Amino acid sequence: METTIERATKIVKQGGFKLTKQRKSLLELLAENYQRYIDLTDLDGKMRELYPKMSYTTVYRNIREFSNLGLVEEQQHDGKTEVKFQCDDLHQHHHHFICNRCGKVQELEMCPLNFFEEQIPGSTITGHQFELYGLCAECTMKATN
Repeated sequence: METTIERATKIVKQGGFKLTKQRKSLLELLAENYQRYIDLTDLDGKMRELYPKMSYTTVYRNIREFSNLGLVEEQQHDGKTEVKFQCDDLHQHHHHFICNRCGKVQELEMCPLNFFEEQIPGSTITGHQFELYGLCAECTMKATN
């Protein structure tokens, strides 16, 4: 069975990009944290620890390329850009529940767009984002004990 990294590297190559050591390391860092959004500045710092001569723009350019290829999801949170690994071809369009305490991300099965479309007849929706925030089951149990 093909691993997540193998599938991601195939997508990078099919997208017309060379699989450099830096790109592979970036994919591995993202895959290690697949259940969480990572602050892009923190990710940049980790990459520069591995590759001290790597430029600031290289990390951001690669993240943008990965995003265009569907390998990375981006969100803005508290004025910062956060990224999360996405290598699930079956669930390209999805939404999240994000734990405020541990940062764990859970995919939601349903998109609520139909509910909102019914409330604004005649309008054309051109895009949307939907995320829920709170405490995951583990953090809720810890908070009540």
